[in-house]
Amino acid sequence: MEKLDESKFEQRLELWALRIPREHASAVTRLLRSGYLLDKPRVKPVVEDPESDKNRLVVLSERIHERDLSDMPQQLHDSLKQLCNFDVVPYTLTLGYSYWSAVSYSEANSACWSGGHVAHLNISDDLLAYKDVIAKVIYDKNYPRIQTVVNKVGTITNEFRVPKFEVLAGKNDMVTEVKQYGATFRLDYGLVYWNSRLEHEHIRLVSLFKKGDVICDMFAGIGPFSIPAAQKGCAVYANDLNPDSVHYLRTNAKVNKVEDYIFTHNMDARVFMRNLMSVPGSETKLESRVADDNHPIGMVTDNANSFSNGNQNDDQEICQKNTDDSVAIATAKKRQQTSEEGEPNCQDEDASQTTRRNNKRVRGSGPPPAKPWEHVDHVVMNLPASALQFLDCFDGLIQKKYWTGSLPWIHCYCFIRASESEESILSEAQNKLNAKIAELVFHRVRDVAPNKAMFCLSFRLPMECLKEDTEK
Repeated sequence: MEKLDESKFEQRLELWALRIPREHASAVTRLLRSGYLLDKPRVKPVVEDPESDKNRLVVLSERIHERDLSDMPQQLHDSLKQLCNFDVVPYTLTLGYSYWSAVSYSEANSACWSGGHVAHLNISDDLLAYKDVIAKVIYDKNYPRIQTVVNKVGTITNEFRVPKFEVLAGKNDMVTEVKQYGATFRLDYGLVYWNSRLEHEHIRLVSLFKKGDVICDMFAGIGPFSIPAAQKGCAVYANDLNPDSVHYLRTNAKVNKVEDYIFTHNMDARVFMRNLMSVPGSETKLESRVADDNHPIGMVTDNANSFSNGNQNDDQEICQKNTDDSVAIATAKKRQQTSEEGEPNCQDEDASQTTRRNNKRVRGSGPPPAKPWEHVDHVVMNLPASALQFLDCFDGLIQKKYWTGSLPWIHCYCFIRASESEESILSEAQNKLNAKIAELVFHRVRDVAPNKAMFCLSFRLPMECLKEDTEK
């Protein structure tokens, strides 16, 4: 494994300097500031003369190559002569490792991002031999903002889509805090998934939500969509299969003072949607109130049958039956350990540590009354590796006779490879829904590999997906 040789970063510049009486230093630098004075960050162009304390050396720009200053405009040359006597002397400037604020590793930089005090690398195979060198440079040049440098190891294959990391530099501490769009997120990178590169996408999608909207977040993670949606005054039903994600989702709801607006669940996404759309006491028949886009019908505001808030009643959580008990026990132990080792207490948070916006609860008397089996405005499916496979849960999910207002927008994230197209993705989505999609928008989120891009397929749920009343 390669080790860092700081001498490799040295750069020697052979320059020219003017030896002048020190009392004329300011006047000379003013004359040369039009592009003939050395201009490098953190390097002073006027230095002491080692031969006499009565003189100063004014270092000239790299564009001056001739000792007779023939590559300097004659008028400027004459002005210098009129100002004072000077000698042109050689000057060597050495820029060492400590000078550089960043090092250009094109492949490494393109795969580097930070979240809180942790810098993430995804180093390509051809650079793995230099991973310690790259990590040390990033650590040295960004400390104390960056205190841990990690590299992603292997591909994501576990059930909860959490990547594995190897700590390359700094302390072995994956518990951190990230701030985005006025919200604070606490997380443990060893237990949950987070990608700071998706900040603009989080902002874009949440900007489509309106105050009072009802949001279903099927793969909520630690809340990158749910928290800002709740801050806008939306009622959010947030679910994730990973119990650690739900733990931090609740933590972040408290930190951002929106716990009254977020209803958390820990179960398989299909089970979550079926439970959410189940009509309690459905023996009562109601007239169908599905509206078209031009004549939407307002939500019923009776709060009697609202779902209980998962933050206040853990008994309503239903974990997927096939979840490995040993994994749940191990992750629960790590949650407890990280909490004991210094995870901030949400309720004891110092108000000065958060923004003024986050230090206030969402104004209002609580979330808008919602019966999700009657109306939902948006469904977020942020699991690009497999979200398309979950679209089949919408076929017959909603009972038409109970639904009010327009049908929800589904925001399904996916990957499109070079061998695929938007048309092939749309065809797969329609096959899963067993219905034709009429209103749709494809949004390109970001490139994740040379031949692979992340997209968001947004569409209005087709009317054909509704379950008709078959009772006589």
